[in-house]
Formats: sequence, C-alpha cells, structure tokens
Amino acid sequence: MAKKKENVFDTKLFKRLLVFIKPYRFVFVLSLVTVIGLAVFGALRPKVLQLAIDNNIANQQFEGFTFYIVIMLGLLVLEVTSQLLFIYYASWLGQSVVRDIRVKLFKHILDFKMKYYDNSSVGVLITRAVTDMERIADIFGQGLFMIFSDILKMLVVGVTMSLMNWRLSIIVFCTLPFILVATKIFQKYMKKAFEEVRTEVSNLNSFVQERVTGMKILQLFAREDIEYKKFKAINERHKKGWLKTVWYNSIFFPIAELLSSLTLGLIVWYGGLNVVLDQTASLGDLTAFIMMVPMMFRPLNQIANKFNTLQMGMVAADRVFKVLDTTSSIDDSGTAIAGHFKGDITFKNVHFSYVENEEVLKGISFNVKAGDTVAIVGATGAGKSTIINLLNRFYTIDSGDIIIDDVNTKDVTLNSLRKQIAVVLQDVFLFADTILNNITLNNPDISEAEVHFAAKQIGIHDFIMSLPNGYHYNVKERGVMLSSGQRQLISFLRAYVTNPSILILDEATSSVDSYSEQLIQEATDKITKGRTSIVIAHRLATVKKADNIIVMDAGKIVEQGTHGELLKKENGYYKNLYEVQFMQEEVA
Repeated sequence: MAKKKENVFDTKLFKRLLVFIKPYRFVFVLSLVTVIGLAVFGALRPKVLQLAIDNNIANQQFEGFTFYIVIMLGLLVLEVTSQLLFIYYASWLGQSVVRDIRVKLFKHILDFKMKYYDNSSVGVLITRAVTDMERIADIFGQGLFMIFSDILKMLVVGVTMSLMNWRLSIIVFCTLPFILVATKIFQKYMKKAFEEVRTEVSNLNSFVQERVTGMKILQLFAREDIEYKKFKAINERHKKGWLKTVWYNSIFFPIAELLSSLTLGLIVWYGGLNVVLDQTASLGDLTAFIMMVPMMFRPLNQIANKFNTLQMGMVAADRVFKVLDTTSSIDDSGTAIAGHFKGDITFKNVHFSYVENEEVLKGISFNVKAGDTVAIVGATGAGKSTIINLLNRFYTIDSGDIIIDDVNTKDVTLNSLRKQIAVVLQDVFLFADTILNNITLNNPDISEAEVHFAAKQIGIHDFIMSLPNGYHYNVKERGVMLSSGQRQLISFLRAYVTNPSILILDEATSSVDSYSEQLIQEATDKITKGRTSIVIAHRLATVKKADNIIVMDAGKIVEQGTHGELLKKENGYYKNLYEVQFMQEEVA
C-alpha cells in the first residue's frame, strides 16, 4: 500500500479517466494534432533562422532572404493557430469529460443508502462533486496535452541540435540529466504535498459547511470564539499544506533556471570560440542554439509545473473514483411495480441494527389493517423512527420480512414503493425555491390547480396567498423565510398532494404552534380517512384517535391495543407514560 503512494503517476487510474474520452474521440485527436503542431512549428523556427543567418546574413547575400522570412512568419502563424485551437478544444474536452463524471457521480450519490450519509461528511461530498471535478478538467486542459507537447518539443529540438552541431549538443545533453533527476524528485514530493492539500481542502469545506448550517446553535450557546479558534487551526493546516508546494517550487524552479543559464553561458562561450577560432560552428548554429536552449529547458520547467496540475487532477480523480467505487446502494433487484396499495402492513420478526451487533429492533412483529391509523409511542431511542425508515427501505433489515398487501417490500422496485408512501418528518427540509416547487418537488404530474385545491382542503390556502407572490414565494435556503409551523404545513401539503396509499407522520406536530397544530390535525382527519396511516406522536389528540397503539421500549414491542384497552392494564407501560406525560397535556 505504501509503495503505491510512492508512484508519481497512477497508470491504472489514468486508464479509467480515458474511458470517459471515448465519446469525444474526434476532439481528443484534434487536440493531439494541435499539440504536435505546437511542438513541431515552434522547434522549426530556430532552424529556419540558422539557415537565414548562414546563407544570407553572414554572406551578406540578400537573395532568398525574403523566402526565409516568409517561412518563419508562416511557422509563427501555424504555431499561433495551433495554440488557439488547442486551448479551446482541450478545455472543451476537459469540461465535457468532467460533466459526464459529475453526472455519474451525482447519480451514484442519489442511490446511496441512508447509512452512507449517516457516516459521511456533506462538505467532503461537495468537495468531490465540485472542487475535485475542476481539478480533473485541468488534466486535459492544462496537464496531459501540455506535457505531451513539451516532451515532443524537447525531442524535436534535441534531434535538430544533434543534426546541426553535435559538439554544441553535447554541452546541452551533459546538463540535461541533472535537471531530469531534479524534476523526478520534485514530482515525487509534490504528489505527497498535493494529497495533503486536497485532504485539508475537504476538511475545510466540511467544517465551514457544518458551522454555517448550524450557525443558530453556535450563537445560541455562545460558541463563536471556540469555533473561530477551531477554524483558525484547520485554516493553518490548509496554509501549511499549500506552503509545502510553494517551498518545493521555490527550490526546483531556481535550480532549473540556474542550470539553463549555465548551459546557455557555456554554449555562448564554447560556440563563440568555435566560430572565431576553428570555424567548427557557424554564426547561424550559435544563434539557433541560443534560441533552442530555452526551448529545451523551459519545457522541463513547464513539465514540472504541468505535472503539478496533472498530479492535483489525479489526486482529485482518485478521490472521486473512490466515491464511485463505494457500494452503498439499497438492493433494488425487485421487479414488482407497486400500484395503489390497499394498505395492509405486516412486520414479521424484523431485526435491524445501524451498527453491526448493536440491534435497534429486536424481533419486531405487528400488523396494520388497511385504512387503520396506528400510533407508535415510546421513549426516545425505542426504535419508533427506525420502523418508518425500514418501511421505506432506506436501510436493509438484518432479518425478517416487511410485507405490504401480501407482497414483500424487497420484491418491489424502490421507486414504485416510495411513490406510494408519503412521510411528514418533524425536521422539515425545504429547498431554496418557491413554495409550489417545494410542494410538488417539480413533479410534472401535479398541477398548480391541484395544489391550490389540496391547500384549500387542508385550510392553508389563505396563509400561502398572504405571502408575497403566493405559491411562487421563494422560501430561501432550508425555508428560513417561514416559521417552523409554516414549514410543517408546507411539508404536510407536500405529502397530501401525492395521494399516497400509506401516510406516515413522524412526530409531525411536536414543534408547531397551537394554531398550526389545529390546522394539521384537521388535515390529518381528512387525509387519514380510508387510508393506512402510521403516526409517531407525543401529542395525546393523535394517539387517542388511533385504531391501534404500538408501545415500544428498547427495540421491542411491549404493548399493543387501543387507548382505552391500554389504560386498563395495571402498571402498564402505556398507562405510566400516559400518567406522566399525556395527562399533563390533557389537563393543560
């Protein structure tokens, strides 16, 4: 494993990236041709200049001189055109590849189990989908092709030097190994530095995202100074990571420039003596070599620089592919398409654990008749919400069966199953969009007229119309423009308009005001009529009306029955709960 990290270039990873180029083969080839043009046209100009000097300027012969000037201008135009085409098409290719990878990544993320999100940082996933993707685009726009172009230019220049004057070429080739060794060492250390930088970028994004989201909590508990110090520490690590790359650059590039300057000095000294004394080198040779030495050494500097870009892109690609390689999706091998359920629900000896060997549900079994309203009560952590999560197949059960209308839920496609189950959660999430879009979730099958009708039935149409732009009012991020009660009403309407077979209210009225609760209670009576409903509630009004009450404790069902039946049990769990909690509410 450690050996793999020492590799400066991951060939296997690069091959995976090349797969995404296949749909754009023509553009890839075109970019490659322009890169070859950049190398060849740039390297030929010194040769043409050498011929012009030796054949015309040195001999004071102006016949044919214009021809060389035209050739040089032509090469310059071709080089500029190649560069223009390269910049555009290489960048276009990079962005197209990144678009495809990003779409694939987002589709993959959408299929993840809830357990993955329970254990993952949102900030890290955002970094993978946004920042890391741009680094991958740079592989094609600035890294790969430019490295190929620089290497090709060095080869062409090296061959041209050797053919022109082997004595002067030896000076260049004797210096070259030193800078090649320096480049290899530089690349090795830069890869480690960039891995550290990407890690710290992820940590920084994750920290900022969580603190901005939870800013209200930080301010309520006066945690600003503490979180500020934490941020400074993370930011300092991020800075140190980047400074490592700066340090390596500050060492390498001066060394490369020094070697280039020394080589150029030796060429001028030795070549000048040859021109003056023994005529083994011409004035054109000397001039061409003065032009070609930077062409030989500058690409090495650029290769190192572009290799930095390539390394950052490869590190980013490795992180993105790790997410793509993560197998955390719910098994969706079921083939049955759920129609409109009657609503019979059966849990048969269901065992489940979020963490292995730490069971949350310990052999749960119960039945819900179609059209009935069932309330689930119990202390926090008893497993109430877990039942809801498993009914929607957000998690995979350890053992047992969950059956709806005599069909095992694992035999039904996830999409059709979840379309028949509507859930209203205590913690309502609204998108930074209009009220209408938050209700329909952009479902084209739900018209605005249907939303208006449903809102009137529930009794919240007037409240929505009182807002600026009514149903087209933008509630901003997470619905901050609405109160918690208003957000809950919007969430309830969201569930209502889907006309679900099964309705689930997960403590949906525990954090709303009395007026909002009254509206929701009235709507609940309408929407639950003739429809299977499961209610997890702390409020007595909902529990008392339930056809059946399931009482849970520590992952087990300890009692079942109607409100009246359970109150008759001496020292019963529900009776004690009622006396401690519900009676106070009833008296109030």
